[in-house]
Amino acid sequence: MPPMPTFSELLAETQRSALHLELRDTYFSNPRFEAWQRGERVDWADRKSWWGSFEDTIADASARGVEVRRARVVSEPVTAYIRWEHYVTRGNVEAGEQVRWLPRRRASDLLLPGNDFWLFDDHLIRVHHFSGDGEVVEDQLLSDLDLIRQCVAAFECVWKRATPHDQYEIR
Repeated sequence: MPPMPTFSELLAETQRSALHLELRDTYFSNPRFEAWQRGERVDWADRKSWWGSFEDTIADASARGVEVRRARVVSEPVTAYIRWEHYVTRGNVEAGEQVRWLPRRRASDLLLPGNDFWLFDDHLIRVHHFSGDGEVVEDQLLSDLDLIRQCVAAFECVWKRATPHDQYEIR
């Protein structure tokens, strides 16, 4: 079995759109989150201090005309992790990603998949499987058209209801 392509490789092959649906209230801990919890903040004026390979990947895709959209379904009041994600989302937006937030209570009548995913050009989906504490267990690449249609529909329902990042206030 060939190795799983990286996110950067998948996005480099994308021509039109990349959609990301996030459904968890916490993910694995990481040094940036831990630093934020200690009170450290990003110096947004010093782009070199926070811009990295992820932002390069998004910016490159955006420059090619790829629409990159991320929708997050979150519980309110939000977890510390989501509070931090909201804070650092400025970097995603500056790289060219569109991000929206939907409170979970406004998603009760939506049929949503059980896992987070990235969907590339409506033909390839990368499903993320996490442990209960937010560690990545495995990613799975799928191209089943029925699943893709369902995931696109779920994403678009969330997107339509969700609040753009610059208007969403953390509760």
